[in-house]
Amino acid sequence: MDEKEETQRDLLLNAWHEARTDLLNEAGSLSPEQREAVFLGIWSIKDLLAHLAGWDFTNLDAVKEVLAGKVPVFYDHYDHDWQSYNAMLVGKYKREDFDELLSLVEDSHRQLLEFLQEVSAETFLKDFGLRARGQKVTIQRLLEAELKDELIHSQQMIDFFHPTK
Repeated sequence: MDEKEETQRDLLLNAWHEARTDLLNEAGSLSPEQREAVFLGIWSIKDLLAHLAGWDFTNLDAVKEVLAGKVPVFYDHYDHDWQSYNAMLVGKYKREDFDELLSLVEDSHRQLLEFLQEVSAETFLKDFGLRARGQKVTIQRLLEAELKDELIHSQQMIDFFHPTK
């Protein structure tokens, strides 16, 4: 295994884990009323957390599909900003009990992180020749998209609930 590749993979995994930890800490610090408040389009914090769990499970399946040389099936569900797919994920994973939902999101994150840590750095970065909507599909790019999404959502939470931060 190339040391540079291993470092690149580990930096991305660590950044994603840190972003998720920060997001969950922020969500956990909110009052029960704030957790119910719509702050992102039609979403509350609970909806956002269900979205994260859903994408963890989606990406776990997607990584397995990439490893099998297949374009992940979730690309078949693309529409503007993934609205329909996100709505399906929120419907499937949302829990009314906040602690139960938080536990689900922590578990989904752990499952995906553990699986990704078992993928060699070379494979993590490898271009399998897969393309979707004109874009290269790699394990690295799946996780980069996840990290970007979580950083955006963290900032949206902070901007809404703590506008002076």
